[in-house]
Amino acid sequence: MSTGRLGRTAREARTPRVGAGTRRLVMIRARAPASTANLGPGFDCAAVALDLWNELEVVPGEPDPHHLAVRAFALLADPAGLAFRTIDLVPRERGLGSSAATVALGLVTGAAAAGRNAGPEELLALGVGLEGHADNLAAALAGGVCLTWEGRIARIADAPPAAPIALVPPARQRTDRSRAALPDAVSHADAARSSAGAALLGAALASGSPDLFADATSADRLHEPHRAAGVPLLHAVRSALPAGALGAPLSGSGPTVIVWARPDAVETCASELRERLDGIEVLRLGTTPEGARIHKTS
Repeated sequence: MSTGRLGRTAREARTPRVGAGTRRLVMIRARAPASTANLGPGFDCAAVALDLWNELEVVPGEPDPHHLAVRAFALLADPAGLAFRTIDLVPRERGLGSSAATVALGLVTGAAAAGRNAGPEELLALGVGLEGHADNLAAALAGGVCLTWEGRIARIADAPPAAPIALVPPARQRTDRSRAALPDAVSHADAARSSAGAALLGAALASGSPDLFADATSADRLHEPHRAAGVPLLHAVRSALPAGALGAPLSGSGPTVIVWARPDAVETCASELRERLDGIEVLRLGTTPEGARIHKTS
């Protein structure tokens, strides 16, 4: 479930051309979820799948070899003679895992076309070179609440102990530029604080504790302090959290901020944020236990 003003954007690699000589294709349709990564101190390892989906339809036609879904598909099956039509609901370059969802779509449709029963970890290993963010891709593939490290995925819960409200600015944020703001080293004190926060986060997610989750989301010292100057929304929200909000970490590298609210306070939190934040899209999003899935072949 999501509420907001996001529109549907359909894109095709090329206009499908079906005629004599075009090979007969098994049509494949799939969808993959958005995701929010880091959750504060879970830097580059924690992510949650969100109930906001990109979709892909593979039909006879000609592919665009530069399209991210086509490149992911090609890791498992030959895309020649196929067109890739996407419906993109996940905002691009906003820290909500749009590229991970696109890569996940290419991977699961490629596996289906190849007749290969590949699990999330196998697909992660294939796709992480294209996506570059194992945390988002793990959640897009496996769904739910995921931890990832050294190519592995631990899906530790169906949902976190809070409900997400996404605050989406109009400006985009390239991850590579955001990462350029990170230092090569941090102090021992900051490393220790982040380590404690990561332990708290893991305990909160595994146990479903809202109180531990609230403490964890503000505990990062590795990336958020260095990215905050480029995301003034983060300080604006954290300095006056709505009643019922547990925390407000950056979503990935930003610029989106996720306000995590107690489930019974989501509507009041969202209403207050809409009143306060001019020009920011406020989206009530659910989380989803499902990752990328084929939902039709013919």
